[in-house]
Amino acid sequence: MEGDGGSAIGTVGSIDLCGGEVSSTVDLTGQVHQLPCCIKYDGPSSVSHYFKPKPTGIEVDGLNVDEAYFRGRKLQGTTIPLPLGYSGFVLGKKSVDKRKASDLSEEKLNCWEVNAKFQSITFWNHDSMPSQDNAFLRSFHWLTVAKALHQPVTAEDLESASITQPPN
Repeated sequence: MEGDGGSAIGTVGSIDLCGGEVSSTVDLTGQVHQLPCCIKYDGPSSVSHYFKPKPTGIEVDGLNVDEAYFRGRKLQGTTIPLPLGYSGFVLGKKSVDKRKASDLSEEKLNCWEVNAKFQSITFWNHDSMPSQDNAFLRSFHWLTVAKALHQPVTAEDLESASITQPPN
């Protein structure tokens, strides 16, 4: 509404990366997969019994291709390390004492904690080989762009930019 200062509707919360001593957290490196499908199930499953990726010996664009089957469909994927300086985390909602939940703020109710960490991810394609042109892999390029955009500008940067720019 105009004139009332407007209030933004949003969710407030926190992520505790220190509470459970991240260094002792379960390391899932090599076990995190991004599948090209939606799985409408949230519960225990013996995934490793059915989902068994195997190397193919094929290399495309410098990426080692693996092969697996999910529900009878052939998948081709590759494992990539997360960019230097980045880590992946599996988060879970922090348990809250239900007797005192009414006394807690919205921020305390939306607390998350680290359940596991990982340094690589395997992405899978259903209808194509993984390559450097894959949208999932290309999304990591944004991290380089974001770093450049948020890097402080020095006086030397401004001076060198003004020398290369012709006057209007």
